[in-house]
Amino acid sequence: MENDNWVNKPGKAQKSLKLRKMMKCFCSGEQLQRGDMVPLPDSPATKDYRASVRSSRAGDTGNIEEAESSLRESGALNYEEARALLGRYEYQNGNIEAALHVFEGIDIASVTTKMKVTLAKRAQIQKRRSQKYDPPPMSIHAVSLLLEAVFLKAKSLQALGRFKEAAQSCTVILDIVESSLPEGLPENFGADCKLQETLSNAVELLPQLWILADAPKEAIMSYRRALLRQWNLDVQTNAKIKKEFAIFLLYSGNEYNPPSLRFQMDSSFVPRTNIEEAILLLMILLRKVTLQIIEWDPSIVDHLSYALSISGGLWALANQVEELLPRNIDLCERHHILALCYYGEGDNFTALNLLRKLLSSAEDPTCVPGLLLASRICAESLECAEDGINFARRAIESLQGRCNHLMGVANYVLGLSLSAQSRAAMTDSERVRMQSEALQSLESAGRLTKMNDSNVIYHLCVENAEQRNLDTALHYARCFVELEGESTLKGWMLWARVLSAQKKFPEAETIIDEAVDQSGKWDQGALLRTKAKLQIAQGQVKNAIGTYVQLLVDLQIQRKSFGLEENLKACFISQRAFTKLH
Repeated sequence: MENDNWVNKPGKAQKSLKLRKMMKCFCSGEQLQRGDMVPLPDSPATKDYRASVRSSRAGDTGNIEEAESSLRESGALNYEEARALLGRYEYQNGNIEAALHVFEGIDIASVTTKMKVTLAKRAQIQKRRSQKYDPPPMSIHAVSLLLEAVFLKAKSLQALGRFKEAAQSCTVILDIVESSLPEGLPENFGADCKLQETLSNAVELLPQLWILADAPKEAIMSYRRALLRQWNLDVQTNAKIKKEFAIFLLYSGNEYNPPSLRFQMDSSFVPRTNIEEAILLLMILLRKVTLQIIEWDPSIVDHLSYALSISGGLWALANQVEELLPRNIDLCERHHILALCYYGEGDNFTALNLLRKLLSSAEDPTCVPGLLLASRICAESLECAEDGINFARRAIESLQGRCNHLMGVANYVLGLSLSAQSRAAMTDSERVRMQSEALQSLESAGRLTKMNDSNVIYHLCVENAEQRNLDTALHYARCFVELEGESTLKGWMLWARVLSAQKKFPEAETIIDEAVDQSGKWDQGALLRTKAKLQIAQGQVKNAIGTYVQLLVDLQIQRKSFGLEENLKACFISQRAFTKLH
């Protein structure tokens, strides 16, 4: 053997030993040690590179050049592979620009065909070990080294802020592997080199590079490519990509095309929107957590809660939370989330029962969010108003000396509960006392929230109006409309009703007309009904009839356009009111 004879020549045994160490380093991906560098003559592969690195660590540069020459002379590396090894060394030592200069000298296109053939033959050999095949044009280690060089080039470009070029470089890796192995990577493919590690890193990095390059569509395609192709990713990497993709879909602020139907099985659910796709990904992750396939990540529940909340899927969220194992979620947190879900879906009874369990002495009797929610639920029911007062006062006691905003919220729900309890008072004196306490609590809430909470201002207006403090109520109605930016019908209606209570019908009608002008066609039903009532109060019966006719026409058009049952019911109610006027 020629190489064996070369190794056994006198005076070269030590050099051969070091060369073998470098070859082992090349195959395993480990960094070369300085003591293993072999001082040898110049190499053509680094002739155009010396100028860029001569100023930094001249001694190391010489060793690199000589190591490359030795490897080339032994027949182990060609020009591109030598540069790949050299660039990797520079990258590992933090010389990003120098490494990029070396990587840019690699003509990857000239060896792409050989790399594809090598990968394809390697897969065939692995599948059918008993058959004989012609040797591939390259070793799998050489392919691994060149793909790693392309990946490190992408990382270097990323470090220099050239994100689009980095993404394009990273795409080359995926294109080569995908075209070579269209059915995906076999198991344990490239286990004896860094090929799988490089591929996994490239698959994970590519979407991030497109996001940094401000190319969201390409990022979406890269995420789907990572999840829909067989890359032999480990479980944690796959879960990480799913989570990052879901977060991007939820918060990117744009709507993108749904995934292609050709990737779906006949019975599979096909998401139609970004939110649905994100929910699907997060639910898959949560299922894997339940099955103990991946580690528990509380942020998955946080993002899924947001996604299902904005899409009206609180029942689905409750089901997902109930399936979580006790070791994954605290019992108090479980009860709180479930209570929010049931309350959001209108099941106040179940929500309140869950909160009572949460706030019992056996669990967390001082949980402020639970106390506030329980008081808010109780305020909506006369039967539970007294409990709501107790919950609110417990929250205030727990918040002493803490957050002023939460203290304001606690006073707000206390005011609501006192107002509800006053309606069930047995005597006038008790009712007046509770109304006074309710008003004081709401005013305290307004001060603590610096009059920036529209809910507090709204109920201040309502409470003052009910207690016939109409001038004060009118002031709060104007504040509410200003705070909401004149964009809510609720504020206009409140303002008009306070004016109506003051017998200022023409001014109230003017407010309604302004609200009609600023509202959409399908949001004018309540406004027109209120306007008709104001016209009747002023004795303008004919005008009121005209207003009701306009209302009926709008409802008929809306029914034909959407066919909603609620609109039909509203239409029938309006028709009965119209009949009574005659």
